[in-house]
Amino acid sequence: MRRRFALAGALLAFACGTACAQSVPTTFGTIIGNGLLCRDHTDNIYYYNYLVRHFGNWYKHEGGAYWFRTAGASLWGTEVSEVMVSDDTSPFIFVGAVAEATPENLEQAIVRQVGTHYTVIDTSAYPVREAKPASRIVYFDTKSKIYCAKYKPLPPVQPPPVRQQLK
Repeated sequence: MRRRFALAGALLAFACGTACAQSVPTTFGTIIGNGLLCRDHTDNIYYYNYLVRHFGNWYKHEGGAYWFRTAGASLWGTEVSEVMVSDDTSPFIFVGAVAEATPENLEQAIVRQVGTHYTVIDTSAYPVREAKPASRIVYFDTKSKIYCAKYKPLPPVQPPPVRQQLK
């Protein structure tokens, strides 16, 4: 009897493969959601490692970012199909996501779930929405992109080398 259960477990694990290993983690909303709302320290290495661990390797490297597919993920009741995190070529450290909703609908979902309000900051046909401290929602074709971007911190100032005078 034990052999049957062991064999069934092994077959299930084999059949499951990477699809089961890449299910959306329960921490997705807390970690990625709060990151997108700029409610957390923005650390591209941390987000990169989190996404690789839970969603596998990135599928494209474009626009100064690594892009990850996040099938089955949602934030604020809205499907999130992709998450991107900055590489070291960008002057910003950022985390962003593509939401399968218009900016208006995404904004309303965030207001309902979290209470964070956005302000339209330009008068274009496709206005940018911004919340404090720095989260933004922009148009991405018929979808929206939400991101938190911060300038990279300057490296620590090193004192100049001490020069010895010749005698």
